[in-house]
Parts: sequence; structure tokens; C-alpha cells
Amino acid sequence: MRQLIEFKNIVKEFNGTLVLKGINLVIHENEFVTLLGPSGCGKTTLLRILGGFLSQTEGEVIFDGIEISNVPPYKREINTVFQRYALFPHMNVFDNIAFGLNIKKQDKNTIKQKVTRMLKLVGLEGYEDRPVTLMSGGQQQRVAIARALVNEPMVLLLDEPLGALDLKLRKEMQHELKKIQQEVGITFIYVTHDQEEALTMSDTIVVMNNGEIQQIGTPTDIYNEPENRFVADFIGESNLMEGNMVADYRVRFDDHEFECIDSGFSDMAPVDIVLRPEDIDIVPVEMGKLRGIVQSSLFKGVHFEIVVETPYREFIIHTTDNAAIGQEVGLHFFPEDIHIMYRIGY
Repeated sequence: MRQLIEFKNIVKEFNGTLVLKGINLVIHENEFVTLLGPSGCGKTTLLRILGGFLSQTEGEVIFDGIEISNVPPYKREINTVFQRYALFPHMNVFDNIAFGLNIKKQDKNTIKQKVTRMLKLVGLEGYEDRPVTLMSGGQQQRVAIARALVNEPMVLLLDEPLGALDLKLRKEMQHELKKIQQEVGITFIYVTHDQEEALTMSDTIVVMNNGEIQQIGTPTDIYNEPENRFVADFIGESNLMEGNMVADYRVRFDDHEFECIDSGFSDMAPVDIVLRPEDIDIVPVEMGKLRGIVQSSLFKGVHFEIVVETPYREFIIHTTDNAAIGQEVGLHFFPEDIHIMYRIGY
């Protein structure tokens, strides 16, 4: 894919506090990129710098080969959808969507054709004359997306646009947004703190924390191959341990040595270890690599979430097989289920 956007060493300071600490990031044409991280990590600040609503303290923003730091927002081929949709309450659906086209003084036939196409794209055919104040949150969100897309931007920025919706509607809109992005074929840059949202929709996830990028990768890479403890803990549920690499393909934690598939660490290097809950099986005690006592069991619909206490820690296990509280069980996992990361600070 063609490179469309490049952030070069972006630094942003607010009142002596560094919010962004030298961000370097490349985004490609037609890519769905999600900036993911906890509140205050800098993801919305980076989005607003790209949109032209904030200026960086240092660094460059390259858009389609041109440095755009001094280009005003209305001259950038970028539109934004905010969590609060900012629709015009005195206008109906058609006029809200057509607003930008009217500002550009496009002719009425062109406007009608473009608005009709957008209504079809977002599933609101027949709603042209509906006052936006009489529409549900999900419908208003679709109007906001249509209004942003009708101007045919090269990039659409979405700043936690699903945050105000209930859980069921939010899940429906996640799939709708991905479908819309694929149909219009433009770059979407999405900001969220919701890991499931990021994993569901993205081509690429950029995990951020404390103004820095922690990892960039596909949803599969981010989940299965976290690069550090923060990413492993933030993305999905994890059992996190400290240990040491005894040698290539051998790791030690909880006073046991285990076979793994990692190599290239120095002997006895301090490492962090991740075991995902779904990668641990509950087995008879004699078949387990570790053993412990079941402390709790919760039915989650698709699986049981079972907490097993060993002499060293509690393990969370996701399994379709239940186990009785108080029962002694074995814990089994395969070498490929053990993920090894360098321990930060060593």
C-alpha cells in the first residue's frame, strides 16, 4: 500500500508536561488504523494534530508527500467524526449531510446524488426528511459519518465515536464501520481505549501509553505477540509472571523449568512471561505442569472463567470444562503457549 501519512518525531507539550514524546508513525492508503491506549496516553492529541486542531511543539506531519503543519484544518483532505456528533438540531437528515457540499456551493443535482449515495451507504434510505433530534444515538452516529464522508476526504478521523452508545449497538456499529471503510476505500484513523473495538475493526493497531508508542502491529500480532508487559496486560486478559531464560528454548518461573519456543536471550536473562487464559487447560493433577486449588468458577456464556491458586500466584483460565471450588487440579500448557518478553529496565 502507498504511504499516505507520516508523523516524524512529534512532540507535544502542555504547560511543561510532555504529552507526546517523539512519535514516529507511518499510515498507508486505505488502511484502518486504531490508536489504542488508556485515557491520557496522547492518542486524541495525535489525532487532533493530524486534523489541524492542535499544533505540535516539535516534529513534522507529512500528508501525501507534503508537510502540512501550517495548513489550516479546512484545507486538509481530512474530516473528523467526534464522540458528540455535533449535528445541527434545526436541520433534517438530508440538510445535515449536505451541509459541507452547500458550503462548497455545489449544484443541487450533485448534492442530491451524493447525499442519496451516503444515505444508502450508512443504511438510512428514506430518512432524508427526519429531524435528527428524533433519531436514536446509532442513527445520529450514522448521519455524522455520512456528513463526514460526503465531502470525499482522503482520511476520516474518528475520535471514540461509539462511546455514547449502549453495548449491543456499539458492537453492531463496529462491524458497520469496518464495512463502510471497505466500501468507500479510504483511510480511517480511529481512537479508542476499548481493546475489543480495536481488535474487531483494525488492520493495524498502534498501542500507546504515556505519550509513547508501545507496539504497532496487526490485531493478531498485538494479541499473540505482545512486545512488553504493558501491551500484554492492556490487550486481553493475561497471566503475567517474572522469570529467567535458562537457555534457548528453556524458561524458568515459579520454581519450575519449562520448554518454550523462544531463543536469542542471554543465559538467565530476566524476562516477563505471558500465558493467556484460553491457552491453559485444567487436567488431572498428575498430568499438570503446575498444580493448584480452584478458588472460583464463573460461567461467562461461551466459557467458564476459573481462578486456580498455586503456591506462587493465581492463574485465570478460560475453559469449556467446569471445575469444583476447592478441587485440586493440574494446569497444562504447550511450549508455544508461553510468550517471552524482555523485562523493561533490564
